[in-house]
Amino acid sequence: MSRVTTIYQLNTIFISMVMEAIPFVLVGVLISGLIQIFVKESWIARIMPRNRVLSTLCGCGIGMLFPSCECGIVPVTKRLIGKGMPLHAGIAFMLTGPIINPIVLFSTYIAFGNDWGMTAIRAGLALAVAFAVSMTIALFVKEPPFRIPLPQHAAGLEHGAQLPAKRISTGRKLYDVVVHAIEEFFSVGKYLVLGAFIAACMQTFVPTSYLLHIGGNPITASLVMIALAFIISLCSEADAFIAASFRSTFSTGSLSAFLVFGPMIDIKNTLMLLAVFRAKFVIVLIGLITVFTLTGSLIVGRLFD
Repeated sequence: MSRVTTIYQLNTIFISMVMEAIPFVLVGVLISGLIQIFVKESWIARIMPRNRVLSTLCGCGIGMLFPSCECGIVPVTKRLIGKGMPLHAGIAFMLTGPIINPIVLFSTYIAFGNDWGMTAIRAGLALAVAFAVSMTIALFVKEPPFRIPLPQHAAGLEHGAQLPAKRISTGRKLYDVVVHAIEEFFSVGKYLVLGAFIAACMQTFVPTSYLLHIGGNPITASLVMIALAFIISLCSEADAFIAASFRSTFSTGSLSAFLVFGPMIDIKNTLMLLAVFRAKFVIVLIGLITVFTLTGSLIVGRLFD
């Protein structure tokens, strides 16, 4: 293959990935902006059951209402926990929110050729992993391991006391929605471009035989896709298009690992977590997500490959 042909192939793959993903990113950041400005986290905290299992399931379900990628989920989770949501339920919400919301699921459906099968696998595995991780945390972590504990006066305000609020006009709120959406789009966009470029380079320069060799072993295939998802740090509204480009060389099980692990934990998300939680808790959280995602992907592989 000549150099010109190689560059042309790289360019074609790269542009097609970006162009397919951008509409879903735009919709996602706009809805995220609306939720950021108009939805109060306290509304969600009030409906949280006290039962450990039910509150975890509720935390998973609330993720469907928040079409936000993992880029902005950590600050929202911190606010929810600060307003009374149990830690395990907040973690369940944080892990499922970027995956099982309608925008991400529909983008997965489109990316995999209008196939609801992969969409259902992604949603089911995400819920299973989030539930397993959150229940483990509920058993062993009793207090929110914030890196900087909430001040007493702030905690009091979070749990009921309210200061007089200045009324904000609807026009101002809509302006804030647009500003939030623009900021999130440019924050997410650079990771999308980087991820698409890395995926395009892999498909162009890495020999297909080598990828097939890696993909031939379910464990190594899933571990490679987990590592790739962590490194390229894609937005969950666009990562399905990258995953779909590997369908010819990787199994359904390993692709499901990529689609679930990346939105739950990646480089940028890890840095955000370290700014909020203690490092030991973040390390344990990453370990739990890795173990349960790998196990789940192997089960998916056994069932569907």
